[in-house]
Amino acid sequence: MSQSLTQPVADPVAELALTGDVARPSRLTVSDLLAWPQHQERVSFECATSGVQHHHFAGPLLHDVLSDAGPAFDPARRKDRLRFLIAVTGTDGHHALLSWAEIDPDFGRAPVLLAVSIDDTALDRPGPQLVLPQDRCGARHISGINAIHVDGGYAAWR
Repeated sequence: MSQSLTQPVADPVAELALTGDVARPSRLTVSDLLAWPQHQERVSFECATSGVQHHHFAGPLLHDVLSDAGPAFDPARRKDRLRFLIAVTGTDGHHALLSWAEIDPDFGRAPVLLAVSIDDTALDRPGPQLVLPQDRCGARHISGINAIHVDGGYAAWR
């Protein structure tokens, strides 16, 4: 008599693709994002569907992660990094666009996080969340990030 053994299938771990004008494109998980210094932010923002939200997020700064990927700044061009844009996409289809200047310590210095936890709950399965503590509205808080694309393609500005 044969017996069928089924093993429980673990939920897949979410992964984001970091692509674009970077020297080291990669695929990153929440576990990978723990390699960078972790920052904590208590954030309040307005949500159009559920009112004011209050959460505690932890994760690396977006600037640190993207800098490590080696953005293709032209060292011969003064302030070349200011032409770079960052497109973030979530698994639910939401998108946000940021400029490099927003997150650069020499300019906007916004403490934008790639959150690996929300309210002490790990985001391994749903994926990291983009958190912009400075935003009053939560529209750019992208859940379940599956892609970040760095684009310095404004050739017309060169």
